[in-house]
Amino acid sequence: MARKSRYKRYLTATMPDGYVKTIGPTADPFTHYWRIVAELANGKTEVFWGHTRSLAEARKLKGAAGDGARQRGWASYRFEIAELVESDTAPEG
Repeated sequence: MARKSRYKRYLTATMPDGYVKTIGPTADPFTHYWRIVAELANGKTEVFWGHTRSLAEARKLKGAAGDGARQRGWASYRFEIAELVESDTAPEG
């Protein structure tokens, strides 16, 4: 028997600095958005991001971020997690 697919919706995360990220339309069961803002040794900034199906899954990535920082020689980094808010319509903008 085929699994019934969920309806498509938009998922929006608002980060502590006010940055807003929207994912969608999607039927995937994502619940959290994560972001790493890495300050490089040369003064530049790189941003890595993704989404997960649980808060626990997102928190596990924090340890990997520390390993990545050491391997890549980042001067510093911020690891942030935000809950995704579901809506049926696309955001304006």
